[in-house]
Amino acid sequence: MSKLCGLWGRPYIDLSPLIDTSCFAELDREIVLGLCRVEPSYTGGSLKWMGVVAPWVHEDPYVDYGQVIGAFSREELRDFVALADDPSAFDLDRGGEYTFGDETDHPLSRAQMLYLKYRYGVYFPWKVCYHLLENDRWEDKHSGAGKDFSAEAKAVFPRTVEFLRGLPFVEIGRCVLFGLEANDHAPAHRDTEPGSALGVAQSISFAPRRGKRFYVCDREGEERTVVRAPIYWFNDMDYHGVEPDPFFRYSIRVDGVFEPAFVKRLQRLYRR
Repeated sequence: MSKLCGLWGRPYIDLSPLIDTSCFAELDREIVLGLCRVEPSYTGGSLKWMGVVAPWVHEDPYVDYGQVIGAFSREELRDFVALADDPSAFDLDRGGEYTFGDETDHPLSRAQMLYLKYRYGVYFPWKVCYHLLENDRWEDKHSGAGKDFSAEAKAVFPRTVEFLRGLPFVEIGRCVLFGLEANDHAPAHRDTEPGSALGVAQSISFAPRRGKRFYVCDREGEERTVVRAPIYWFNDMDYHGVEPDPFFRYSIRVDGVFEPAFVKRLQRLYRR
């Protein structure tokens, strides 16, 4: 544990003794049926460009769309923005001023994601990404102000939303389902730079179906811990990723602010 930021000297906190997971089989059935009725998106294809991956990930062969777009010629940019939801919003003479994709003012359209994959071989780790509760920016993922679960999420995933509402949060700022296709992996990355925040980001992740090998690791990748708990809290200042497996896997991450009583209970149980 010495090389990990962790939580109270642990690589992660198993929350299953505190949160009832007996409904997970029921949730899994609802979720997989619901995913057939909604339109998930892609995400994670610009982690290298965002500068959040582990050092060794920069050397792997997987293509990052931030780097691809940054090297576009005028003609390539023209073809790319023609696939935007509103191509008229872009001036080719100002191409260098635009940023595209996650956490920017110009999210990728579905057509642009497919084009980047087909034309340039861009790798999107999570090809099934669905926001049950949307956040505008990464910085507001812990604030629930003015937010609610989407009407579609409440209609298609009612039991799941009920479970999410019952989690020990004062407010929820983001709730996302992350799914990986067979044989895909999530590269090691971190969400928060160590030392950049006063405390550990409060979140709960859970996998209603077993089999997703989510791990946390140190900067060198030498100390790697696969999370075995069905529901857990981890320190997102640690590098984390998902190992490849020959089948679809998913989990749901909820970000927000824990109830004070829940924090005190965690401290009593796990603080060393």
